[in-house]
Amino acid sequence: QVQLVESGGGLVQAGGSLRLSCAASGRTFSNYEMGWFRQAPGKERELVAAITRSGGRTYYVDSVKGRFTISRDNAKNTVYLQMNSLKPEDTAVYYCAGRRPAWGTFAPEKYDYWGQGTQVTVSS
Repeated sequence: QVQLVESGGGLVQAGGSLRLSCAASGRTFSNYEMGWFRQAPGKERELVAAITRSGGRTYYVDSVKGRFTISRDNAKNTVYLQMNSLKPEDTAVYYCAGRRPAWGTFAPEKYDYWGQGTQVTVSS
């Protein structure tokens, strides 16, 4: 089992920045690909960004490219999501998720472990 705990959400004005963190425990963190998902009210959960075990490869949904950066520190068992130039449409609950390597498919059901989520609200 892998336990994931997100932090760093909050309320920010449009154009502002937030940094989300996800701390992992329970198993060897570096064995797992990690992803950040979000879910807005009435919408399906969607992948925002993903990162390989080593951090050498990343993937972003088009709507956040150039604004968000995913990174990880395997020594600290933590994955991060730096969010800049935030927009009201970025408002959602953000979740981190982990899985055994399966790069190239990013559907939520392909991830095995989930955090409880952290709320991000961007005001206009």
